[in-house]
Amino acid sequence: MLYIVGLGLGDERDITVRGLDAVRSCSKVYMEAYTSLLSLGLDPAALANLEKLYGKGITVADREMVEERVDQVLLEAADADVAFLVVGDPFGATTHTDLVVRAKKMGVQVKVIHNASVMNAIGVCGLQLYRYGETISIPFFTEEWRPDSFYEKIQNNSRLGLHTLCLLDIRVKEPTWESLARGKKVYEPPRFMTVNTAISQLLEVEEARGGSAYSRDTLCIGVARLGSDDQKIVAGPMEKLLDVDFGPPLHCLIIVGETHPLEEEMLEFYKM
Repeated sequence: MLYIVGLGLGDERDITVRGLDAVRSCSKVYMEAYTSLLSLGLDPAALANLEKLYGKGITVADREMVEERVDQVLLEAADADVAFLVVGDPFGATTHTDLVVRAKKMGVQVKVIHNASVMNAIGVCGLQLYRYGETISIPFFTEEWRPDSFYEKIQNNSRLGLHTLCLLDIRVKEPTWESLARGKKVYEPPRFMTVNTAISQLLEVEEARGGSAYSRDTLCIGVARLGSDDQKIVAGPMEKLLDVDFGPPLHCLIIVGETHPLEEEMLEFYKM
């Protein structure tokens, strides 16, 4: 059996009782550290906290393992119980849907144990979940690569009066382009996009596109460490949020659409 277990958003204690029972019953435990991270990060002390509570050693599954060597995990699950831990909810990323498809094709039984994710916990800011449009991802811009395919999605949401949840890039154990060209991988230091960087990139794209999907005065909500005891939520015009220190990762951003009176009341608690 392959157990895909959601860990929630905060720390090691956010796992469900059912998830904890599954993890403790498994002979091997992996934790995916590619699509998201718990607020406690990946330092050895943080992993030790997880291992102590769960009573199991944990192997960190980075991007290379998830994309290139995940069949190893599935082969192990064909003969024993294996847990694959996912921050948030197991189906918060298409990577994990692909894992389920591959497991089923190999004849491996799969059991999914759900948990909170950014997709529902973001309701804490006061915007109603059913008033969101399509969620977008914003990648880090580079000198050579400045993708803006998300712009039309924001524009479509705006036309419909819907809010846009922006998930911000994380880069953990990413090889540098130079090392790939040489054929020997050297990894970049970990990077986590901030609300400030996301807004800077969004304003750059709006200036280039000129489609009025949003402006410097558009109301937005910056969120940091959602689900943690020290989560931070600040609402204000896009331009003013540029100067807010949101602190450590992970961050996300909401571009606010048309608001209901109850939403407006909740937003007052978070406005600058």
